[in-house]
Amino acid sequence: MSGEAYLWIKAVHVIAVISWMAGLLYLPRLFVYHCEVAPGSETSEKFKVMERRLLKAIMTPAAIVAWGLGLWLAIIGGLFQDAWFHAKFTLVILMTISHVFMMRWKNDFAADRNTRPQKFYRIANEVPTLLMIGIVLLVVVKPF
Repeated sequence: MSGEAYLWIKAVHVIAVISWMAGLLYLPRLFVYHCEVAPGSETSEKFKVMERRLLKAIMTPAAIVAWGLGLWLAIIGGLFQDAWFHAKFTLVILMTISHVFMMRWKNDFAADRNTRPQKFYRIANEVPTLLMIGIVLLVVVKPF
């Protein structure tokens, strides 16, 4: 593969990661606001549409592209032998688990069965931020 093709793949990977992160940071905020409205209300129904579209149209496709291209770049670059990459890979798996939990929470809201308070979602909103910080530091600094 040419160096230029590698850079294009890397650029699309970064774009996908940014798109995925935007959703991971925004969806829990929607949940916080969704907690404030009565189940079945017009506002609740609007939140349900926003949450579903964010997950299905942005977050999940971006996660798939980020994962696919990220694995491809790791294979091409021979990164599976680097310790920093194993740490980063672990954090990306945790990010994906966070995504899956958000899908479940969205389903709870969609069925009007959310039982969690706003504070839960405010705390959950910090998880992707902390994981992102760790991932960026590992990728840029490669400390080990």
